[in-house]
Amino acid sequence: MRVTEVDDSRMPAGAEADPVAGPPTGRPPRDLRPPRDLQRTFQLVLATVWLLDAVLQLQPFMFTRGSNGFSGMLNGFATGNPGWIDHSISWNASNVYHHPILTNSLFALIQFLIAFGIISKRTVKPALAVSIVWALGVWWFGEGLGTVFQGGATPFGGGPGGVLFYALLAVLLWPGGVSDRPFVAARTVGVRAAKAIWVVVWGLLAVLALVGSGRSPQALHDLVAGLDSGQPGWLAHVDKLSAATFLHHGTTLAVLLAVVCVATAASVFLPPPATQVILVVAIGVFALIWVAVQNLGGILAGGATDPNSGLLVIILALTYWPLTVGSTPISAPTAPTPATEEAPAP
Repeated sequence: MRVTEVDDSRMPAGAEADPVAGPPTGRPPRDLRPPRDLQRTFQLVLATVWLLDAVLQLQPFMFTRGSNGFSGMLNGFATGNPGWIDHSISWNASNVYHHPILTNSLFALIQFLIAFGIISKRTVKPALAVSIVWALGVWWFGEGLGTVFQGGATPFGGGPGGVLFYALLAVLLWPGGVSDRPFVAARTVGVRAAKAIWVVVWGLLAVLALVGSGRSPQALHDLVAGLDSGQPGWLAHVDKLSAATFLHHGTTLAVLLAVVCVATAASVFLPPPATQVILVVAIGVFALIWVAVQNLGGILAGGATDPNSGLLVIILALTYWPLTVGSTPISAPTAPTPATEEAPAP
């Protein structure tokens, strides 16, 4: 048997040769590598969504006036709101109407800055702070408070407003906190606060699924009818099936959605395996809503300003996914102490 000698001069400092595996690669063993920072991963996901919004803000129709432009879209959210909310949204729409190029360029720039600010570790905190303020402003002036006061804020259509989840995720993903929490969303705000937020969000979704137009078959049918215009063929076919289903089973589906939301709200108090099962169901339901009802936010047909709430609800649910032992951060191994030679026993 021929044994190959290893040139020690090429070895990294502190590395030892393995006579079987050959010379070391200089990389630490897989089980000693630092774990992936899931909080940072979700921050980058949120930055990607902001980047998508910034790109959508640059669509040509955004810079045009009239009912087919961005100002016309904003005016549509004003109708049906209380008077003072109606006036504030109309005021914003008027500014966009008179200065479409300036306002939309500014809106896109702010969203680009938020996205790239979150990507950079040095600016992630100020970027998240700006994103909270901006998201709340867009929720008011750009989404008409998610049409909550108009009675049309069903989760099927995006209620209570997709951009509201941007602000919520920014709070839950604020850098820092304790890394050994049972789920990522609890790292900064704590387990009790995170669970309280979870219950409020899913409780609100359950209520919105049943009030206003939430359980009206005709309203739910009208929500999907006509969305197939400009969509790819497969998605247009899905829209027709969704419209027919809502027309005949809209109330039943609304009640089932409310049940899923209530069960999801309670899931954070259950053992991790049960929580994971319920989260899989909730994620599957909102993935189906995002595709079959919200049409991926209308991105493929043009004219969309964001991916709608379905995607954001899924991201929120994943931040509450129970972490197993293998996915929780592990502490760095303690450096070995130099071995001391023991004197031989007399």
